[in-house]
Amino acid sequence: MSGWFFETPGPRWFNIPADRPFLDDLATGLLDLTREGGPEALADAVVLTPNRRAVRLLTEAFLRRAGDAPALLPPRIRPLGDLEAGEAPFEPGDIALDLPPAITPVRRRFELLRLVSELSPALGRSPGPTEALGLADALGGFFDSLQIEEVTGDNLAGLATLDMAAHWQVSLDFLEGALARWPQRLRELGLQDVSARRVQLLNALAEKWSETPPEGFLIAAGSTGSVKATARLLKVIAEAPRGAVVLPGLDCDPIPGVAEPEGIDDQHPQAMLRDLLLQAGVAAYDVRDWPETPDVPVAGADRRKVISLALRPADRTSDWRAAIDDTGGLGVNGIERGLAGLTVAGARDVEACALSAALLLRETLETPGRTAALVTPDADLARRVAARLARWGIVADASAGEPLARFPCAVLTLQAAQALADPAKPSVLLALLKHPRVRLGRTEADLAFARDALERDALRGPRPDTLARIRTRAEGVKHPVPEAIRLAQDLQDLFPAPVADVDAHLDASGWGRRLVELLEALCRRPEGGTGDLWAGPDGDAAARLLGALIEEGDASPALSVRAFGELLEAVMAGESVRASRATHPRLRILGAMEARMARADRLVLAGLEEGVWPQAAAVDPFLSRAMRSGLGLPKPERRIALSAHDFAQSACAPEVFLLHARRRRGAPALESRWLWRLRTLAKGAGLVLPGRPDLETLADAADAPGAFAPAPRPAPRPPLAARPRKLAVTRIETLVRDPYAVWARDILRLYPMDRPDAPIDVRLRGTAIHSALEAFVEAYPGALPDTAEAHLDALYLKALADQGMDPSGLARETALSREIASWMVATERERRSDGRRIVVEQEGAHSFMSPGGAFTFTAKADRIEIGPGAVGRILDYKTGAPPSTKMVAAGFSPQLTLSGAILMSGGFASLGVLRPEELAYVQVTGRRPAGVIKSALGEKEAPSDAVAAALEGLKAVIARFDDPATTYLSRTAPASVKLYASDYDHLARVREWTSIGGEAET
Repeated sequence: MSGWFFETPGPRWFNIPADRPFLDDLATGLLDLTREGGPEALADAVVLTPNRRAVRLLTEAFLRRAGDAPALLPPRIRPLGDLEAGEAPFEPGDIALDLPPAITPVRRRFELLRLVSELSPALGRSPGPTEALGLADALGGFFDSLQIEEVTGDNLAGLATLDMAAHWQVSLDFLEGALARWPQRLRELGLQDVSARRVQLLNALAEKWSETPPEGFLIAAGSTGSVKATARLLKVIAEAPRGAVVLPGLDCDPIPGVAEPEGIDDQHPQAMLRDLLLQAGVAAYDVRDWPETPDVPVAGADRRKVISLALRPADRTSDWRAAIDDTGGLGVNGIERGLAGLTVAGARDVEACALSAALLLRETLETPGRTAALVTPDADLARRVAARLARWGIVADASAGEPLARFPCAVLTLQAAQALADPAKPSVLLALLKHPRVRLGRTEADLAFARDALERDALRGPRPDTLARIRTRAEGVKHPVPEAIRLAQDLQDLFPAPVADVDAHLDASGWGRRLVELLEALCRRPEGGTGDLWAGPDGDAAARLLGALIEEGDASPALSVRAFGELLEAVMAGESVRASRATHPRLRILGAMEARMARADRLVLAGLEEGVWPQAAAVDPFLSRAMRSGLGLPKPERRIALSAHDFAQSACAPEVFLLHARRRRGAPALESRWLWRLRTLAKGAGLVLPGRPDLETLADAADAPGAFAPAPRPAPRPPLAARPRKLAVTRIETLVRDPYAVWARDILRLYPMDRPDAPIDVRLRGTAIHSALEAFVEAYPGALPDTAEAHLDALYLKALADQGMDPSGLARETALSREIASWMVATERERRSDGRRIVVEQEGAHSFMSPGGAFTFTAKADRIEIGPGAVGRILDYKTGAPPSTKMVAAGFSPQLTLSGAILMSGGFASLGVLRPEELAYVQVTGRRPAGVIKSALGEKEAPSDAVAAALEGLKAVIARFDDPATTYLSRTAPASVKLYASDYDHLARVREWTSIGGEAET
C-alpha cells in the first residue's frame, strides 16, 4: 500500500494543495504508509513540523483519522522551529551535548540591556528604561537576523558612505561595538544565542542524516524552508531512503506566468517555496501530490486558482481581462466557481468586526458536528471576539493564550512594584488593598472594614507625602477607627523607608527579591501562608517570571525602583497564559501561521486591513534598506510573503469569510491588498464578490438596546417630618439652586467623598486662608508689628502644608503667599485705623416660625468688624470669583445677607444686636493686586434693606418647602444647568434628562 511513496528512489518532494486539509491528509497518508509495518512502523516514524503548536494539531489529526483503531502509537512529532526567531528546534541528544547551552530569554534580555547601557555613549544620549529595553530587544533581533541568515557582519564598517545621514553613522558605531562585545560576553558565560544554536543544530542534524539516515520513515511537513539551515535539512530529508518533504500549498499546476520563478516577486505567497525549491535544485513539476483523505469537503482547484490569480504580481495584472483569458482554462465560469463559498464582509470598526466574527462562529456551532475557527494575526481583535463569545457562554480555544498582565496575580505584581516606588500614593495603596488576594494577616472581612475606614479618614483628598502622614490623618479625625490606625501602621512597617531614594544600585534580581517579599507580606493569611497568591495558571506564570528575574536579573544594569517597575511591565507584556478552563471542542481561535496547517468547516479570516494583515514591513531602527542589503540580510518584505502564503492557505478552505473593519483607532482603515485584488479580479470577470449584507444588521441588532426610556427629572417628595428644620446659610443657597442636593445630603445623609490624590484646589486654598487669618487675628487683635507680614506668610504656607500640599506645590505658592501677606497686612492696617474690633469665625443662628414649625438658619462669619454706634461689617473671604450683586439681590447667593439678618437679630450671641453697615467679599488671588474688596450690594442699596428682603425671601422659600406637595427638584435655578455644578449631579442623572430636552425651571 506504500508503493506510491517508493515510486522513485528520491529525492521525494510532495505537496498538499492549499484547498486540501493539510493535517488530515498528512495523517491519513502516514497511516496508510505505515499500515503494512504494524503499529511499530508508525511509532518509529519521525515527523518534523514548523513549530510546537503544529505538533499538538498534528497529534489531534492522527487521533481523528485513526477512528476506531484499537490502539495507536503516534509517530515522534518534533518542531523544527523555523517560523519564529528564538524558537529552538528539538534537540537530538547526541548532537546537543556537543554545543554550549542556549542563553535563557530573560538573561539574554538583561545582558543586552546592560550592553545597551554600556554602549549608550555611542548613541550620544542615555536612554530611559523603556527605551533602553526597546533598544535591547531590537539589538537582539539584529543578532537573530545575522545568525538565521548565517551572516557574520564583518563588513559592517564598510557600509558607511560619505552621503550617509549622521544618525546612520551613529547606528553603525553602536552596532560595531555590540558585535565586538556580544560574542565575547557569551563566551564568558559559556552560552550561545538560541538562533545560533538552532542553526548549528539543524546543520549538524543535516550532516548526520546525510551520512546515517534514520531507519524509520522521516517526514518534514508544513515548512516553507524560510531559514537557510532548515532548507538544507529539508533537502537531506527528501534524499533519505525513507524520507520525504511535504510542502504546504505549492502551486504544482500553476496558471501560466503566475507561479513560475520568473513570475513571482518577493511578496508573492509562493516566494518562499520558490526559493526552497531553487536551493534544493527541484522543479515544481517534480513535486508530487500527497494522497488525499477521502470524503472531506474541499473548495477545489478552482478556488486555489482564483486565489493564485488574484495574488499574482501587480505588473502582470495591468489588464485583468487579458489575465483572465490567460488562465489556462479557468475562465469566467471557473472564477465564479472558485468564488463560491468565499464571502467578504465589512464592519464599521474593530469592535463591530469582532461582533460579526463572533456571530459567524456561533452560527456555525448551531449545526451539530460543524467546526469553526477564527484566523487573525491581531491579538486584540482575537480577545474582542473571545469576549463576545463569552456573552453566550462559549469559551474558545485561543492558541495564543491571553496576556499575563490581564490576570489577577500579574495585576497585583505590577501594583506592588508601583507601591515600592511610591508607597504613600493613595491610589496605589487603594488598588493594593482592594485586590482580592491581599489580606495583610487579616480575614477578608476584617481587612475590608479597616481598609474602608482608612480610605474614608486618610486616603482621600490631597495626597499625603509619607505613610506616617497617613497614620496621622487616621488618628486625627473626630472619631478615629483603631483598625484603620493599625492598618496604617502595618503599611508603614512594610515600607520602612522611601525606597525611591535608597538602594538605587540594585539590579533586577535584587528588586525581584524585594518584590516577592512584599507580595508575600501583602497576601499573608491569619493562619499563615500566602493563600492563593500563586494559585492558578496566572500565579504559576507570574511565579516563573519573578523566579527568572531573581535568578537571571543580576545580569541587568543598576536600576532605580521606578526603572525596575517599567522594566517589569515591559517584560510582562510579552508573556501570555493559557487559561485552564473547558473550551468548546468545535471552536478555535488561531494565529495566521498556525492556521496554515489547520482546517475547519468554516474559517473566519478577520483583521484584513493594511498594516494588520499583512503587517507593515518592520522598520529597522539600526539599518537602512540599502545597509541591510549590503550586509546580506533579507528585505523586510519577506514577512509579507509569509503572510500572503498563510492567507492563501486559509482562503482556500471550503467556507471562508473575509472580514475587514472600515475604521481602526478612530481613523479610516484601508482594506487588505489581497481583498481589493480579489474585488478587482471579480470585477474584471464581470462578477461581484459574494457578500453577507445581513451580517452588519445582525451585529447592530445584537447590541441594540430595548425600548429606550430616559430617566425623568428626579422629583423626590419626602414627608414633612423628614424635611430639614435647620440649615446653614450656604445650604440655603443650595436649597434655592438645587433642592435635590439638599434632599441627598441633608435628608438622606449622603456625603460626597474627595478623590484620592486630589489636587489642591480653590476650596483648599480658601480653607488655608481662613485658617491663617484666624490665627493671625488671634495673635494680633490690636496694632500690627513690623513682622506681621512675615508671620502671615508663614501661617498661610503652614496651613497649606497641613492641607496636604507637597513641597513642590508649596514652592510654587511661595510667591503668591508673599503677595497675599503684603496686601492683607496693608489692608488690615488701613481697616484697623479707626480702632474697630475684629472677630473671626463667629458662629450665629436665627429662628422663625413657618407652616412646618420653627426653622433655624445658621452662619459662620469669616470676619465681623464692630465699630462705634453698634454697627457691624461682615466680610467673607473668597479665593474664586465672588457672586455678583445681581445674584445676591435675586436671592441666589444669600450667604452675606442672611448672615446680616443674624447680626441684626443678635444671633451672634457674644456680639449683641448690631446694625449691618457693610456686607462685602474679600477676593484673594495672590496676583497683582493680590486682593480686592467687593461689596455684595448695589451702590444705592442699604444693607438693612437687603437683609430684610433676604429674610423675607427665605421665609417664602421655607414656607414653600413646608408644603408636603413640594418636590426637591434637581437644578431649579435659572441657567444653573450650565453655570452650576453639584456633587450630586450624577445621582440626579442631570446629563441624561437635560440632553433629551429637559430644562431647568425658571
